[in-house]
Amino acid sequence: MKSLVSRCPIEEVMQILSGRWPTLLIYYLKQGTKRFSDLRRDNPTISHKMLTLELRKLEDAGIVERTEFEGYPLRVEYQLTPAGHRLVPLIDALGEWWETALDAGVASNEPAVSKTVVRD
Repeated sequence: MKSLVSRCPIEEVMQILSGRWPTLLIYYLKQGTKRFSDLRRDNPTISHKMLTLELRKLEDAGIVERTEFEGYPLRVEYQLTPAGHRLVPLIDALGEWWETALDAGVASNEPAVSKTVVRD
């Protein structure tokens, strides 16, 4: 991970939750324990490697717990820790905020287009 620029706790949180996948994984894990294949099914565009890296990052942060079961084939399940469950209301609030912004016409579902200014 990149080193911190400030002592702001928000910066630390954003290092863990920033990017496309961490909040989505928490969102799907709020429904209960899931296997790796379930999370791939919930997020079909994530690669195997990226899912592994993001789950490890969330596990290292104490947000997700990984449980291995003996036997062949190896079965692994993921679930939110108590700290992860405390994030769920925040993620739900972000979703509600976005839906309200869309309804009010403040936000758009269209991808942002970068505008380049050419100067002579």
